[in-house]
Amino acid sequence: MLSKEKTMTGRDSIQPLLPVQLPATTPDGYNIYPTHPLGEGKIHTGYASLAAWIARHELVLIDGYEGIDWSAIQTALTQEFAHTGVSVKWHATREWLKPTADIQALVAPFIGEIDEVWGTRTTLQLTDFFAPGKPQAFSADTAFTLNIVIGTGAALAHPLAPVIYLDLPKNELQYRQRAGAAANLGSAIPEAPAEMYKRSYFVDWVVLNNYKQSLLHRIQLFADAQWPDTMTWISQTDLTTGIDGITSSCFRVRPWFEPGAWGGQWMKQHIPGLNPAAKNYAWSFEAIVPENGLVFESDGHLLEIPFEWLMFYRHEAILGKHAPIFRYEFPIRFDFLDTFNGGNLSIQCHPSLEYIREQFGETITQDETYYILDCKEDAGVYLGFQQGIDPAAFRAVLEQSRDQQQAVDIEQYVQRKPAQRHDLFLIPNGTVHSAGVNNMVLEISATPYIFTFKMYDWLRPGLDGKPRSISIEHAFRNLDFSRQGAVVNEQLISVPAIIQEGTGWQIIHLPTHAVHFYDVHRLEFDSVITVPTDNCCLVMMLVEGTSVTVSTTNGGAIPYHYAETFVIPAAAGICEIRNTGPGRAKVIKAFLKPEHAIFNDLTSL
Repeated sequence: MLSKEKTMTGRDSIQPLLPVQLPATTPDGYNIYPTHPLGEGKIHTGYASLAAWIARHELVLIDGYEGIDWSAIQTALTQEFAHTGVSVKWHATREWLKPTADIQALVAPFIGEIDEVWGTRTTLQLTDFFAPGKPQAFSADTAFTLNIVIGTGAALAHPLAPVIYLDLPKNELQYRQRAGAAANLGSAIPEAPAEMYKRSYFVDWVVLNNYKQSLLHRIQLFADAQWPDTMTWISQTDLTTGIDGITSSCFRVRPWFEPGAWGGQWMKQHIPGLNPAAKNYAWSFEAIVPENGLVFESDGHLLEIPFEWLMFYRHEAILGKHAPIFRYEFPIRFDFLDTFNGGNLSIQCHPSLEYIREQFGETITQDETYYILDCKEDAGVYLGFQQGIDPAAFRAVLEQSRDQQQAVDIEQYVQRKPAQRHDLFLIPNGTVHSAGVNNMVLEISATPYIFTFKMYDWLRPGLDGKPRSISIEHAFRNLDFSRQGAVVNEQLISVPAIIQEGTGWQIIHLPTHAVHFYDVHRLEFDSVITVPTDNCCLVMMLVEGTSVTVSTTNGGAIPYHYAETFVIPAAAGICEIRNTGPGRAKVIKAFLKPEHAIFNDLTSL
């Protein structure tokens, strides 16, 4: 199936495309295509309707993200214009870009060495990628009825002409890059997928997201360009009305799934719609919002927008009192790590706040927790060091393993803690850790998600057969060796405590580490529970039970199922969660702490 997908659609993935039309039936359980209805007549499908809208103007700017197949878009629209007799002059922004070699030199300071996993967040702007004076020197050709500027940066060509913005979900962009069907911004040809992803993360996405934000009030139409032979589109007014609705009630982003060297079988067995031919699934991007999209529906037509548009338009409604602190960055992520009948994750750690800022240009660091959604009896989590560890001896054995492919008895150095359902393990930055085999982990974390320093990876290759990167030097600049012995039980394993209760319900606090700027509650209830947002954003998941419905002051009753992540924005005010299945429901609630030292720090940046 992998090669078929790659050949037919220019994408390399075992995950199918989002359907253009809402499926006739939805599963009675976890739904991989959550949608948000807009009402009738809001989403339009196909090039004919788009061409008809464009033909009402003399000049139109068709802008968009990297990864868009601009030639295919132009060809499809040209065919539609031919039917109506409209004469069109096309102006492609790619002709105004600097030479590829100049762009490579421009981005080089931000993408590190070719064999390095990380780069540094760029300070470049989109205008830096264009030749001097371009595209501002554009002039329309009056010999034609219609002039169209097409390509990334088109809106720079004219300050007043209508803008159509074409976008692409981040997972689909990566699938195209893996297939060699898309390249980085300003690059003539695709490179190795890992290099393109690094360049995208540290340069292209930063540049293009900042550019998106500058266009908020100029865009008249949004279009979803993820399908090879059609698109769906919506007016800016209808889209922002839809965004207003969900950011004052509740919403769920579209998850996407990836296999991995250590991946397991739990998701294949519990989530309908996943490809059963997949070797495994290691991750689910439940709410890693830099890479998730959100799907709207009208008349059965679907349109997906990347999550950043919600933050650009309504970050204050979403984040409430924390909006001035995090601005357009969504601070909490949820994802799944599936090791059921799979393997152990690598022995790893994450960078300190100072290190991630100095080395990679991030503002917050990767402080994590592992919530055990499900596990087998033999499951465990590697966490913290053994008492009296010798850092030099540990480093020496790791380097010997890396250089000579020798196995390490890791439990001589790192503690292994038994895992049970609903345990919460705390992993502040600098903590050595790993999820062991036979766990289904809900990873609750600060948003950064690629800064993992692997020290030992059980001598296994990646799915591509190549060795996975080992980052011992980075790790030893960040490891906290004070987290050893009894300290691990005292500081890194959350001890639940009931903080509120009534007839048929309890709120249980799962305290996080002092370093974590977010906290975790578990809501347990037989029938219904009322949850105020207190002007904070709440990220939730049903971790036991079959289904709940969520009602807010500004929205209707929305159903969610076991293992589905949903977000209650601060603007929702008060939500009521009703248990609609047998037995007691248990819902995890992650939220920003009322006060934390980093908040003042972030406000000053």
